[in-house]
Amino acid sequence: MTQKPYGTVLLKAASIMDHLAENPNQSLQLIALATGMTPSTTLKILDTLVLIGYVQRNKDKDYRLGSKLIKYANQSIEELDLVEISLPHLEALQSNADETIHLGVLAANEILYVNKLEPQHQTIRMSSKVGITRPLYSSAMGKAVLALFSEEDLAAYLADTPLTAYTENTITNPFKLKKELARSRKEQVAFDDEEMEQEIYCIGTALVHNEAIVGAFSVSLPKYRLTPSYKQTLIETIRETKKAIETSL
Repeated sequence: MTQKPYGTVLLKAASIMDHLAENPNQSLQLIALATGMTPSTTLKILDTLVLIGYVQRNKDKDYRLGSKLIKYANQSIEELDLVEISLPHLEALQSNADETIHLGVLAANEILYVNKLEPQHQTIRMSSKVGITRPLYSSAMGKAVLALFSEEDLAAYLADTPLTAYTENTITNPFKLKKELARSRKEQVAFDDEEMEQEIYCIGTALVHNEAIVGAFSVSLPKYRLTPSYKQTLIETIRETKKAIETSL
């Protein structure tokens, strides 16, 4: 049984954008003719697409794809570039520390996993997957990113984000969180000490290019394997990897 699509207007809008992708600067009449819709229906959909920034209309009343779509496309390209550029450095990191390594990007005030390297010789594997998100305040990558927020952006984030506890170790006090972020800013690494998952410890750092946060990566492992000397070794290796990736960017 063939599944019926939900929302025929979305299909019509997609048809318009597909046409404009190949034929920019088109009049209403030409768009309607090419997509097989009436001018009235085409105009209504175009007005909505213009309103949300997916389509632009110039002074001659011709239409082309809008800047918001270009922004999304560029974001996807940047994420792919980050995955490709960082991969050899993260693989080198894993050759020194056979642990789970995540690469993430900032997405709607969360960390979105865009790559994951599994340990080669460890029996315990993490259940995380590419495509899932984690809160900023309770994850190592998230806190590393959050530490680089301006005071205004951090205040706005805290105002909009309930600090919900995932475990008994999750930091839910804004003042305590700010204190930890100050330390992370100074040390260039952040920690998740069983804050997202029991018995899991993560060390993360942010990636910066042209003074902008472009992503973050972390090393995750069962806490029972984390000795003080091993922790310090991981921190130093993560800092070196951060520098190498940022240089490549």
